[in-house]
Amino acid sequence: QVQLVESGGGLVQAGGFLRLSCAASDHTFSFYAMGWFRQAPEKEREFVSAISRGGDSTYYAHSVKGRFTITRDNAKNTVYLQMNSLKPEDTAVYYCAAGPLAAVTTTTYNYWGQGTQVTVSS
Repeated sequence: QVQLVESGGGLVQAGGFLRLSCAASDHTFSFYAMGWFRQAPEKEREFVSAISRGGDSTYYAHSVKGRFTITRDNAKNTVYLQMNSLKPEDTAVYYCAAGPLAAVTTTTYNYWGQGTQVTVSS
């Protein structure tokens, strides 16, 4: 079973940037597509971005396209989410997830991290 640990969240002003990291517990990391999701208070968890196993295909929600970049380093068992030009509406708990396909639906993913809080002040 893959364990995922997110880090890099925090408080930032609007227009600022953060880089989230998600480290996997073992070398099977490269077998999985990876996704980032977020959940704001009283809202459903929503898709943010995903990346294929080899990193050659990436996907973004319309709301973050052009501002966020997903990458992965299979040698380090880590996936990253670079978040630029942050907006107050980006405030949420951000989760990484591992699954067989890079998809937009939560049900595709088998393993989830515990989440990291991102707060963007106006």
